[in-house]
Amino acid sequence: MEDQREALRKIITTLAVKNEEIQSFIYSLKQMLLNVEANSTKVQEDLEAEFQSLFSLLEELKEGMLMKIKQDRASRTYELQNQLAACTRALESSEELLETANQTLQATDSEDFPQAAKQIKDGVTMAPAFRLSLKAKVSDNMSHLMVDFAQERRMLQALKFLPVPSAPVIDLAESLVADNCVTLVWRMPDEDSKIDHYVLEYRRTNFEGPPRLKEEQPWMVIEGIRQTEYTLTGLKFDMKYMNFRVKACNKAVAGEFSESVTLETPAFMFRLDASTSHQNLRVDDLSVEWDAMGGKVQDIKAREKDGKGRTASPVNSPARGVPSPKRMPSGRGGRDRFTAESYTVLGDTLIDGGEHYWEVRFEPDSKAFGVGVAYRSLGRFEQLGKTAASWCLHVNNWLQASFTAKHANKAKVLDAPVPDCLGVHCDFHQGLLSFYNARTKQLLHTFKARFTQPLLPAFTVWCGSFQVTTGLQVPSSVRCLQKRGSATSSSNTSLT
Repeated sequence: MEDQREALRKIITTLAVKNEEIQSFIYSLKQMLLNVEANSTKVQEDLEAEFQSLFSLLEELKEGMLMKIKQDRASRTYELQNQLAACTRALESSEELLETANQTLQATDSEDFPQAAKQIKDGVTMAPAFRLSLKAKVSDNMSHLMVDFAQERRMLQALKFLPVPSAPVIDLAESLVADNCVTLVWRMPDEDSKIDHYVLEYRRTNFEGPPRLKEEQPWMVIEGIRQTEYTLTGLKFDMKYMNFRVKACNKAVAGEFSESVTLETPAFMFRLDASTSHQNLRVDDLSVEWDAMGGKVQDIKAREKDGKGRTASPVNSPARGVPSPKRMPSGRGGRDRFTAESYTVLGDTLIDGGEHYWEVRFEPDSKAFGVGVAYRSLGRFEQLGKTAASWCLHVNNWLQASFTAKHANKAKVLDAPVPDCLGVHCDFHQGLLSFYNARTKQLLHTFKARFTQPLLPAFTVWCGSFQVTTGLQVPSSVRCLQKRGSATSSSNTSLT
């Protein structure tokens, strides 16, 4: 009995679920019926509007062509009537002369004959009939105003509802990723003269291969593209890949999206490691500001938290574990935090190969600012450029202004204006560290070295601020300058 009850309960549950599915489907069908009614009304109104506009255009063309015929007829009538009037007057004058000549010839008075004959001769010489053209000024042929709408009629007879455009095909071979720009090229599988524009969608992702259905990043939309290619500029490549898809649209409907493609967007992405920064530096993601009270405030907080008058012992520091080979650990402890006059902060991602590029904009009124790279072993008291473990460009606006390249406590004065934005290019395997004016891509200085350890982006600022831009590819102009001038440019003097 209990088994039968359980089986019946299952049947009831199955029936309830099925009934709910049917009810949902019935609602869906009713909604579709309403949509069919509304959509058919809309397309009917659109069709009538299109035909009305076609009728209006034909009527306008007809009126224009009729006006042309009327104007041509009026012009020809005017010319022919004027010529007809002139001929009539000439004929009347000629007939009068003819009658006078006959009368003179038949006259018997011989004394007046010579004078009369001379007058008739002079009249004939001046007669309009002998100065009149007997060729019509205009033709009565109006065939140039004939029309033949056979081709247009066939076009009208071939009118159909607009077809749904086919899905475009993205041409990966012609597409390009360079200079933080993406040029996407596509084509239509079949020629379609009715296409009005294209819609491009893209999104960032960290997953290689076909786009996933669920992504954290939303699709970004670009509409109204008239050509079969489009270039996205000024991108920040903060993720490893980008997904793309395109659809074609005519005046009425959009087609299906193309098959989505994934393009790799390689770039150097890092953040500032706040746990390494000097206590007088306020670090906010990729921005840093020097704060004269920062160290005191943090010291007070540390005492309140610790209940002691000193910071945690370096021996007990939680950051003494083995670091990640790429991204640095988030907490490095008090021993690794820069102190004293080393107002420094490091990036959190190691450079152990390849080429990398980033930019930094600093406040022009900063009393001192430096940007470069350093080994992870750079001491907490050591300043950028003053040891063999770091290389940098340094701007000094305190007491005596200077713009120098520094390494191993040696400095080279740079004969160039100080730009407000610097580009840093590191080619680890080639042992090259180059600095550029980020706006003009003018090469400012190149260090040549043999890097024996992984590097970290390094920054220093005193009484000022700066902001770092990452997710950048090595600009093409920088690559060209490095290949062309690294061996010959006088600015490429290395400090060793």
